[in-house]
Amino acid sequence: MPGRRYSFEVNRVSRATPAALFRLESDGSLWSTWARPLIARSRWADRGEGDAGGVGAIREIGLGPVLVRERTLEYEPDRRHVYTMASPAPFKDYRAEVLFTPNAAGGTDLRWSGSFTEGAPGTGPITKAALGGFIRMLSGQLVKAAENGR
Repeated sequence: MPGRRYSFEVNRVSRATPAALFRLESDGSLWSTWARPLIARSRWADRGEGDAGGVGAIREIGLGPVLVRERTLEYEPDRRHVYTMASPAPFKDYRAEVLFTPNAAGGTDLRWSGSFTEGAPGTGPITKAALGGFIRMLSGQLVKAAENGR
């Protein structure tokens, strides 16, 4: 029997432009500059099509010797970034989407959502809370870094 599907969504408003936020979030090499202490190491494992960091690119992010690999599935500069886990995880079929929408105040409405299938029965609610909380913290740091011009 397949596991249950879960999803989460985090919304933020930023004074920064969509381009500033997108640049920080989509560039695998920059995460360790804005996401500390949650992400202490970040790098490109593969820069994808045309070596530009778009579709097919794999970023490695994490702490210490353990790095999570995430593969870009869809890439619309300054607007949308969709990615999945490319490394083993305790859940399946993870897919995340980050949307950067200009708002009337001249900033950006940020929506970071994700979904996954629980790896073992009963683990979905805990995984949802952990992933959603992690993305909530990351998105806060992303907004702060972009607004501070990093």
